[in-house]
Amino acid sequence: MGKLKFILSGGGTGGHIYPAVAIANELKLRFPDAEFLFVGAQDKMEMQKVPQSGYKIEGLWIAGLQRKLTVQNMMFPFKLMSSLWKSRKIIRKFKPDVVIGTGGFASGPLLQAANSFNIPTVIQEQNSYPGITNKLLSKKANAICVAYENLERFFPKEKIVFTGNPVRQDLLDVETKRQEGIAYFKLDTNKKTLLILGGSLGARRVNQLIAKELDFLLASGVQVFWQCGKLYFDEYQHFNEKENVQVVAFIDRMDLIYAAADFVISRAGASSVSELCLVGKPTIFIPSPNVAEDHQTKNAKAIVDKNGAILLKESDLDARFEETFSDLISNEDLQVTLSDNIKKLAKPNATKDIVAEIIKLIK
Repeated sequence: MGKLKFILSGGGTGGHIYPAVAIANELKLRFPDAEFLFVGAQDKMEMQKVPQSGYKIEGLWIAGLQRKLTVQNMMFPFKLMSSLWKSRKIIRKFKPDVVIGTGGFASGPLLQAANSFNIPTVIQEQNSYPGITNKLLSKKANAICVAYENLERFFPKEKIVFTGNPVRQDLLDVETKRQEGIAYFKLDTNKKTLLILGGSLGARRVNQLIAKELDFLLASGVQVFWQCGKLYFDEYQHFNEKENVQVVAFIDRMDLIYAAADFVISRAGASSVSELCLVGKPTIFIPSPNVAEDHQTKNAKAIVDKNGAILLKESDLDARFEETFSDLISNEDLQVTLSDNIKKLAKPNATKDIVAEIIKLIK
């Protein structure tokens, strides 16, 4: 067998990029001589994040369809044709053994082009409700690695493999890092820590909620570590002047902040949900209602239905937030129940299991 070659495509958000990088890292461990190429959307965050992880990336001129009539929508057919043409060119030149898509605009044309050359393809679907691109690509994919059960209504049953989502390997031992995390983030050892996660770009409604409820939270006796996202940092950084509050645009050591946290308030993107299952802290999910097919609510419900977390819809925040949070921090039995149940849903070997499926397709 010659030197193996893999193309991976995932982007638009950290939730698509991180799984692709995790899969590449695991493949690299198994095949140190292998060659890797990433394909992304040319103006999205993957164009910075992937090279930072040590991999080459090529960009396609592609974007998603907006829900209303816009100039971008009128340009979509041209962008799609351009991306299909460039994808075919990339595949012809690189000659991959397998092409892996983890979601995002660029993975559609790339996997479509791979199918036209009869190159094996693997889809890694992070969400409990797949997007339209993956539903279309699934017909010709060789394997579909999923993180949630009951996806047979979207994908061919015989191709589905229940693996879970790739997670950062440094989260596997967070229980041993609590003191290190408290020291690293200069937290008060005498106070419980509430961690707020809004995703890589931030979450407007979550930030508005925390700004409004900050005095209530501090009066509850917790210290607040608030990741507001880079889009919102300028607006909220002045809260750093308050005692027992830290506001950051992003978190460089997720393993240590998870280790130090006692409670979590988070969006319900697929990667965050998978990480929180592994970490096992009592969590309140506030799903974004502004994503395709409301998939964050479905992600959260998959955990909540097994009594592993609390779900608060954005529309209920004003009426129910204070009561819900007070109930959680005052009820130790509830905290233990949520922690135990969410941990049962963790899939720590997901990356290895996905790579095992990829290896089966190498000719």
